[in-house]
Amino acid sequence: MAKLVYDDTGRLLFTKEMKEEYTLLMPQMLPVHFGMMKKLLECEGYKVDMLTTNHRGIVDEGLKYVHNDTCYPALLVIGQLIDAVKHGGYDPHKVGLLITQTGGGCRASNYIHLLRKALEKADMAYIPVVSVNLSGLEKNPGFSLTLPFVRKAVYAMMYGDIIVNVANQVRPYEVTAGDADAMIDHWSQKLVDGFQAGKGMSRRQMRANFDAICADFAAIPVAGEPKIRVGVVGEIYVKFAPLGNNNLEKFLLSEGVEPVVPGLTDFIIFKIYNRVADVNLYGGLWLKKFGCQVFMRYIEACQRDMIQALEYSGRFRAPGTFQDLHRMVQGYLGDGNKMGEGWLLTAEMLELIHSGTGNIVCTQPFGCLPNHIVGKGMIRKLKDDYPDSNIVAIDYDPGATPINQENRIKLMLANAKGLARQESARPREELRQEREPQLAHANI
Repeated sequence: MAKLVYDDTGRLLFTKEMKEEYTLLMPQMLPVHFGMMKKLLECEGYKVDMLTTNHRGIVDEGLKYVHNDTCYPALLVIGQLIDAVKHGGYDPHKVGLLITQTGGGCRASNYIHLLRKALEKADMAYIPVVSVNLSGLEKNPGFSLTLPFVRKAVYAMMYGDIIVNVANQVRPYEVTAGDADAMIDHWSQKLVDGFQAGKGMSRRQMRANFDAICADFAAIPVAGEPKIRVGVVGEIYVKFAPLGNNNLEKFLLSEGVEPVVPGLTDFIIFKIYNRVADVNLYGGLWLKKFGCQVFMRYIEACQRDMIQALEYSGRFRAPGTFQDLHRMVQGYLGDGNKMGEGWLLTAEMLELIHSGTGNIVCTQPFGCLPNHIVGKGMIRKLKDDYPDSNIVAIDYDPGATPINQENRIKLMLANAKGLARQESARPREELRQEREPQLAHANI
């Protein structure tokens, strides 16, 4: 058994010895992106299990060890980790818990401390908690984010976004159910194998991979008329994680609509841009601002490559750039509104509306005050400016039942289908009005 080592503050460290012996448990937020991250961590020599559990017991564990005033995503993440240690068949003395830390004003920065308190309450304080962050918040001898790994992670994020984008445009129409998911698995493994061989991590190679991904998904046989599109926005965890939103995308598919989920890349650029905005608004080191700008421009360039591949495919819709989103939100919210998802959430709703996806589900987790302001709080303003928009805010909390959430979404979908019928009927009516004078003249 690995010796427990603590730092000067009393924090339990994840040691090099633990790296050899322990399994790191990682919560899942984005199945495709995190699936590739898991494989990348394994290639670095870590033993990693990504948790995909989804049952009521997770909420119960969270309620047992996390204050019920804490935001719902924290309750879910901590509940899932503790449930896995207790009931997942692991040796509790041979596991570590992996959790991300942003370092921003959101309470997500404190999940790691809440998790350690929960472990103490559960008499499992001997389990190390490993912070995944780029801010130097916590360091461990047995876990480090090397520059090559960070580079691979950035590329994995970009590849994950384009894969999810094209898969969401294929899955509702696939002739053989499961073809899109099989293609996701194929490309996820192919990309990770390429990373290990040093391939797929240059702009030129990435552009080639983007084109190949689009071509492979475009080759999947599809059938049927275009379906009503429904956008999904909200707090980042509940927006993406099936555990957080009660399998929202699967439910939307079962209702015969096409889910449209803005990707992770804009959120990452948003977080980097916030550091630039901080210096602009409050002052600070110009060197920090310059470094963030360089990093941001690189990711934006990669994003433009992805958008270009989607546009050139001739088959798939492409999202706008981060700068498009930033321009679109001017007059609604300023750069200082950056806690949680900040102005980006409102910008995502605007982009969906402008791109023809006016039906939107805004996921609202309990306790996320910034998200309620920039999400639910902006719906009235958006509806005033865009009367045909059809936006519903859905609350997610320990007491909310899936049936109530689904019924509210069904009401929104009924409205969406009514609007679609009016839209499809409008050209025929206009044509009839145009033809009536001609028919009357012919009868004369």
